[in-house]
Amino acid sequence: MPELPEVEVVRRGLVEFLAGRTVESVEVLHPRPVRRHAAGPEDFVSRLKGQVFAEPARRGKYLWLPLTSGDAVLTHLGMSGQFRVQPVGAPDEPHLRVRFRFADGGGEVRFVDQRMFGGLSYSEGGAELPAEIAHIARDPFDPLFDTDAAIAKIRRRKTGLKRALLDQTAVSGIGNIYADEALWRAKLHYARATETLKPLQIRAILEQAHAVMAAALTVGGTSFDALYVNVNGESGYFERGLNVYGQEGSPCPRDGRPIRREPFMNRSSYRCPKCQPVPRHVRW
Repeated sequence: MPELPEVEVVRRGLVEFLAGRTVESVEVLHPRPVRRHAAGPEDFVSRLKGQVFAEPARRGKYLWLPLTSGDAVLTHLGMSGQFRVQPVGAPDEPHLRVRFRFADGGGEVRFVDQRMFGGLSYSEGGAELPAEIAHIARDPFDPLFDTDAAIAKIRRRKTGLKRALLDQTAVSGIGNIYADEALWRAKLHYARATETLKPLQIRAILEQAHAVMAAALTVGGTSFDALYVNVNGESGYFERGLNVYGQEGSPCPRDGRPIRREPFMNRSSYRCPKCQPVPRHVRW
């Protein structure tokens, strides 16, 4: 599932193609991607006709498309959601679900989703921050991110460190890939009990999470397959820079020990057994 860098790459790509454009029509080709819009596809279409998009925004892994009316289109990419920009009349993608066309007659914006876990919904008054995601914490790239408050929340969780990092109400944007990479950089085990960590240790892990996601942003994010691409259909290349995630059996770049893959919350965690040993106090 796309994490902060991948969603930010998509947001930046949409700025050029959405901001200031007036919606001429919206075509919903499958109802599932707008399932969270309770009034149904026809209402979703009618609400958007004639509206003007402002600059796309993001919090953590969530992306929304503000409208100058003060409302917004809230989006979530899920596992395979993509926004694609195409010339009018270009062949449809195999899994095209929603199409936006504009009054200026220029290129159209399409929402493509193979597995259809992502979706779009209309958020009344959501231009600044949709109420549906108001519980999501700020992320380390947010100018108003409060590091001290995030540290305090994580220490109060009384859970495993990685579980706390994945809890989007404490700090948002960090998913499985970048949590593993940040933990490796900070030399911490994913099951370390949060209440045993010193504030400086949590600050270090947050700094490493910011650093690894910033590095991913510079190369377009992480793409393991064609399910994540930017608005031009291009893949990200940070997969080549991963130190532990997906590297089972490969030597640790620090000490040469084989990277281990271990089950974690119905997915996997990757760590070096030497520089990330199992601690005395753990919370699995």
